[in-house]
Amino acid sequence: MYRIGVDVGGTNTDAVILKDREVVVGLKRPTTADVTSGVVNALEAAITQAGIDRKLISAVMIGTTHFTNAVVERRHLNKVAAIRIGLPAAACLPPMVDWPADLREAVGDYGYMIHGGYEFDGRELHPLDEPALIQIAKEIADKDIRAAAVTCIFSPIQQNMEERAKQILQEYCPDLPVVLSSDIGRMGLLERESASIMNASLLELSERTIDAFSEALVSCELHCPFFITQNDGTLMAAESVKRFPVQTFASGPTNSMRGAAFLTGVKDAIVVDIGGTTSDVGALQHGFPRQASTVVDVGGVRTNFRMPDVFAIGLGGGSLVEQGADGKVTVGPKSVGYRILEEGLVFGGNTLTASDIAVATGMAEMGDASKVADLDPALVEAARARMAEMLERAVERSRLSAAPLPVIAVGGGSILMPEKLGDLEVVRPENYAVANAVGAAIAQISGDVDRIFALENGLTREDCLRIAEEEARAKAIAAGAQADTIELIEKEDVPLAYLPGHATRIRVKVVGEMGQIGG
Repeated sequence: MYRIGVDVGGTNTDAVILKDREVVVGLKRPTTADVTSGVVNALEAAITQAGIDRKLISAVMIGTTHFTNAVVERRHLNKVAAIRIGLPAAACLPPMVDWPADLREAVGDYGYMIHGGYEFDGRELHPLDEPALIQIAKEIADKDIRAAAVTCIFSPIQQNMEERAKQILQEYCPDLPVVLSSDIGRMGLLERESASIMNASLLELSERTIDAFSEALVSCELHCPFFITQNDGTLMAAESVKRFPVQTFASGPTNSMRGAAFLTGVKDAIVVDIGGTTSDVGALQHGFPRQASTVVDVGGVRTNFRMPDVFAIGLGGGSLVEQGADGKVTVGPKSVGYRILEEGLVFGGNTLTASDIAVATGMAEMGDASKVADLDPALVEAARARMAEMLERAVERSRLSAAPLPVIAVGGGSILMPEKLGDLEVVRPENYAVANAVGAAIAQISGDVDRIFALENGLTREDCLRIAEEEARAKAIAAGAQADTIELIEKEDVPLAYLPGHATRIRVKVVGEMGQIGG
């Protein structure tokens, strides 16, 4: 049986076909505005090139940047009623208080606060103000509000008030989608609330996008299930993405990192994914991206859902190479992006790019090398040195110790990577240009728990860790993981001295193979 991995980026849609964990074919096709035709083009080209029977394809895994792009670009967002259950304790900072003004306006800036909430151990802080919720529901019915996001203090510990709020809202507004923060984020009220509001604003876009993917598979006569990759490098059922689009925000760089681990067999490394405009840099731990331990900024908003610890620098294959009046050479952050095939010197254009420098130095073979033969050798060397310096600094920023981890270079722009960065060896695997699609194709199912436990009534930390791991395993199995393949990949126990009751915060994550896929 075969698996297909697809990564839908802003410029290219990459597709790979895997059989028994071997890459059969990998290719790139331009992304299209309507999504569907670009995916169809990539799928058809991959299947034709591989020469395989479509009936032997067991599943398609897709990664996409559509939802994070919508937030960054302030497009395709719905109006949302942001309802916080937390008075009187949480009165000082209203919903979306730290959001950029244009994004707050894009989602409607409808914030409501009512009485209710819990203590850290699940005890009731204040009863839920149901009459206030009914009044809010009536207001929603009279406004152009397309979804609601409900956030309650310490709802990851106790969800009853959020669930009751959803029930009340949908009694008065039957067609209103309601997002509960306990389903979205982790501990941290404002960040979890922001993630929930974002998720609610993307619900209609997620439904259109997933339906477009479904139509693409039908057009290609593929009747197998398809899945979407999420932030931590694991899979979500397509229908789940319609409910939780924010969980796909970082799937692009995550897929590249997982693909890098698969293609090299290296589980601990620094991965540099170089595209046309930027380079994403992050660390692999046990074959998965190192997760961010703090809040993550998405489109100017602080959130706290699972995200890889990845950052970007303005260096890519299309980055502009310029020399100032003082003779200083700069590379990026401006880029010709997807226009590289029209504007780059080696392709007959008039713009000096990082790719032209790679050809001039012999690091890559593409286009017409004679177009850069007459470049000033000093300019070429200065640009090459500048690119190496940018990449070395980025890699050093991602290292947590002096241990000599290898650097894995992937992405179409990884031709810019030298053979060595400082004291670190550079590995550029086969199929490096489509590592993101490979990462999608090999994705697994995960289950995770992030809870605060009170060490009372004889409950030990070991008991809490065991309970958390059992819960995480149950989540993974419920999502479709094969029980005998599940393994623990993350475990963290943080005592919370500032809370009473010997509280400890425990995070556990497990992963396993998708049970029904086979091959």
